[in-house]
Amino acid sequence: MPTLRGSLQDSTDRARIVWLVTMGDTDVLSGALDDEQVVILPRRPKGDYAAKINVGAAVTEEPLIFTGGCDLRFHPGWLDACQPHLDTGAGVVGTNDLGNPQTATGALSTHSLIARWYVDNHGTIDEPGKVLHDGYWHEFVDNELVATAKARGLYAHAPDAHVEHLHPLWGKAEPDSMYRQASRRMAYGRRLYNRRRRLWT
Repeated sequence: MPTLRGSLQDSTDRARIVWLVTMGDTDVLSGALDDEQVVILPRRPKGDYAAKINVGAAVTEEPLIFTGGCDLRFHPGWLDACQPHLDTGAGVVGTNDLGNPQTATGALSTHSLIARWYVDNHGTIDEPGKVLHDGYWHEFVDNELVATAKARGLYAHAPDAHVEHLHPLWGKAEPDSMYRQASRRMAYGRRLYNRRRRLWT
């Protein structure tokens, strides 16, 4: 958590952290400071991350929403790199996570900056007011967000907006149970994504 909070505070004074914590997750909860907003949510067997992001959007009022977990490092200038795209009408701005090569090219964004008007007026392809579709276990939820925004002509990518994902796949963290189960979830996520993509293509 220190990496997340410290790097965010060092990179901008325009953001605050909202902790969306699964009930019983004492490690994450212990990282929250007294003056930070904390929302405790019941554990979900599926769609936990997406549900948390959706709740975060619902309990806040800020004009921008950033989708991410506690395994991020914000690099200086990331928000400045996103701002011109917001100013010219993008509703979803993708960032470069310095690990997944698709986030450098703009094919995908694993962590995105989203305008609240986009969530309120558009949302997911079939759920206005939601940021992410929570039918995925975890994988492919970002694929749908990006693909939907692209289909609407409201996506822009900021390759110089470096929000580093401290992911075990890139050797930046130790594997945990969630990452060890990823391969089993991938097939389900891919099938659901391919089924839902007809909604925007």
